[in-house]
Amino acid sequence: MDIDARIKRRRRRSDGPRLVEDYESLSPVSHVEEPSDRGPVLERLLDHLDPVFDGQLPPNAYVSGPFGSGKSAVVTALFAHLNRLSTDTRSIIHTSTRAAPPATPAFVSVDMRETTSEFAFYHGVLDALVDESVPDHGISTDDLSDRLHEVLGRSRTGVVVAVDHVCEPDGTSAEELVDLFAGLPSNVSWLAIGRIPPEDLSLTEYTATEIRVERYRRETLVDLLMTRASLGLTRQGLDHDQARRIADWADGNAHDAMAALFVAADRASRTDRTRIDEADVSAAIDEFPRSSVSLGRVLALPANKQLVLRKLVALDPEDRASVTATTEAISSDPSVDLSPGTVKRYLYEMAEVGVVERVQSEVSNEKGRPPSRVELRFPPTAFQRLSDIRE
Repeated sequence: MDIDARIKRRRRRSDGPRLVEDYESLSPVSHVEEPSDRGPVLERLLDHLDPVFDGQLPPNAYVSGPFGSGKSAVVTALFAHLNRLSTDTRSIIHTSTRAAPPATPAFVSVDMRETTSEFAFYHGVLDALVDESVPDHGISTDDLSDRLHEVLGRSRTGVVVAVDHVCEPDGTSAEELVDLFAGLPSNVSWLAIGRIPPEDLSLTEYTATEIRVERYRRETLVDLLMTRASLGLTRQGLDHDQARRIADWADGNAHDAMAALFVAADRASRTDRTRIDEADVSAAIDEFPRSSVSLGRVLALPANKQLVLRKLVALDPEDRASVTATTEAISSDPSVDLSPGTVKRYLYEMAEVGVVERVQSEVSNEKGRPPSRVELRFPPTAFQRLSDIRE
């Protein structure tokens, strides 16, 4: 239960009736403090992390599961709670007549979608451990590593680092991750999170535990949708039948279910309605490609690539008939300060990592091979709205 969100929603009622009270609560890329019905996974994680309650570090581990199974949500929530516990324990002033409980390790999270270099990795870990701001320029990777070893050299308990979204197509490889982990001090253990089955990932040669997260069950996904709707929408903005329809379509994928709810809510809100209807749900589902990519991955792209995607989403169909036409339309936009060559390169690079897809046209008016066009692999409304919110 997010009490702050519920209070905020009621305070906004003075603005007049509206469907969406809090977009963040509906966002498929945000995590709530209490993930829905992930008790068994939480218990397995706590079993693994049990040594921390005696002031010891757990061994390295790997958390795996399919896209949209809630891996990131449950680990993020658990680490947030454990880090607060760790901070509170370290801040207690004990008297001579009161026994001190064992200090617990610190807990740090690093997202490999946003951490694309050795410098960024060590910077992220160090920045989470110290109160002062860590500079992001004018300092070398070796300096960061030395500082990290110095800080953790003074720690009796060390730190557990959750490393999310490991080994994605455009990310850091397993071999590169092993090198990064090897550069950490000895009083660090890591918890890697990814989609690749453990038997297919060389990273698990360095882990003692593998924790599997399964897809959401249908009724659990319905509960998740209704819970998030209660936080982000006005009362009765979503009914159970609509939630069940979305859950049936999403087939256990919480990301896609939440993204469909987000799109349906945005569509209804734009016409000043206070309830989602069946047409909104249908339109939201129709926006999804046959194989979608995480919106979190899209929103983690560099700013210029996101700009190209924003322009791509807004193009008329005739301007998306071929890569060449798309490149010309985007690069000719006055707000795009990129050359046609750069725009085309970005489109090709994003196709290579699966953010967009190049599809060969069925008909060509010229001799030779038919041209290819660019198709999105994410719902455009959700991407546009989330981008607007982040600006």
